[in-house]
Amino acid sequence: MDDDEYAKLIRRMNPPRVVIDNNASDDATVIQVDSVNKHGTLLEVVQVLTDMNLVIKKAYISSDGGWFMDVFKVIDQDGNKIRDTQVLDYIQRRIESNAGWFIPPLRSSVGVMPTDEYTAIELAGTDRPGLLSEVSAVLTDLHCNVVNAEIWTHNTRAAAVIHVTDNSTNSAITDPIRLSTIKELLCNVVRTNSGSRAAKTVFSCSDTHRERRLHQIMFDDRDYEGVKRAKTSASRPSVTLMNIEKDYTVVTMRSKDRPKLVFDVVCTLTDMQYVVFHGMVSTEPVEAYQEFYIRHVDGLPINSEAEQERVIQCLEAAIERRASEGLELELSAEDRVGLLSDITRTFRENSLTIVRAEISTREGKAKDTFYVTDVTGNPVESKIVEAIRQQIGVSKLKVKKKEDCSILGTSRPSQETTMGYLLSNIFKPKSLQSFKLHLSHS
Repeated sequence: MDDDEYAKLIRRMNPPRVVIDNNASDDATVIQVDSVNKHGTLLEVVQVLTDMNLVIKKAYISSDGGWFMDVFKVIDQDGNKIRDTQVLDYIQRRIESNAGWFIPPLRSSVGVMPTDEYTAIELAGTDRPGLLSEVSAVLTDLHCNVVNAEIWTHNTRAAAVIHVTDNSTNSAITDPIRLSTIKELLCNVVRTNSGSRAAKTVFSCSDTHRERRLHQIMFDDRDYEGVKRAKTSASRPSVTLMNIEKDYTVVTMRSKDRPKLVFDVVCTLTDMQYVVFHGMVSTEPVEAYQEFYIRHVDGLPINSEAEQERVIQCLEAAIERRASEGLELELSAEDRVGLLSDITRTFRENSLTIVRAEISTREGKAKDTFYVTDVTGNPVESKIVEAIRQQIGVSKLKVKKKEDCSILGTSRPSQETTMGYLLSNIFKPKSLQSFKLHLSHS
């Protein structure tokens, strides 16, 4: 029996155990997870919680000795405990079925991938005003209907995962000649004005989680390179690294809290082939604090200054990619062929730039969210927004009651050191009960 088969046998003999407790904390639901540890287990658990739109307020992570023992303190989007028993049962089943069965990322394939329900298209290239408008116009001309999509931009780069169907059949596009035409025409759009990095504009396909794929696409496109910021900028997330002798590299992150922040960080560490052995997460309205003790999968901490700088850059990028910069606009309308093309063309004609977008359709209804700025990256004037709402329909396009631009970092220096919470505690043996007691008094 080889090592891989032995590891699978151990996991079958020790399936994940999940305990959900609504009494251990006054203000959150506590989820305790025990399982055999494997690279990616933490990501799988965090992904389940993120996909359920749960907010991780606190987390305590320990996975030394081949065993994964984590505690998560979570609330719903309204700040309440999760009380619905069906939701609690679903969370437990999802984690117990996923934890310990990590599927590695698929990075090597390039193309347009049809499934039974839709055709998945992945794009990467240089960002510019009107890019999404041009892409959606090409898809409309090719008789493709966009059913779901997510678009991110960061540091002059853009990435998108788009699911399309055939207009006439409402199913996936499978004709190889037509797929080749779609790929060629979209590549032409994405390559336009891409400059010296035009060769990095690609299509790729994968069954990997969509948001994880977006991180992978932008990482492969090196969006973390060449970011210019003032060192004292209040909008900059703070990421520091420190080695503890030859055991671990301690990664400490401080930033403005936002949805899915923990997932974005854990996803990036996992895809960079780093293993989290210990850690803690604490999120507050003003600041989110994350501290992880990591090693590379080869068992070593980060030893070179060049790799330390690369990890810092990649984690900063992971925190920033999904930041809700810009004015948030929400579209609710009857879905139809060409709707996305028409909406994005209206934005472009009014000199708006889309910095991030989430497109979804369900039961004939389109519900899309756009984060927009003007072409210079500044906040949009209210008179322009109102003019656009008049064109599209005031009842269809709404402005979310949030700040025009979110701040990623914090303007005040922390009084804690990078060793923070874990240095004095992490090497002491802890039982699951001690984790629970710590949470109940936090």
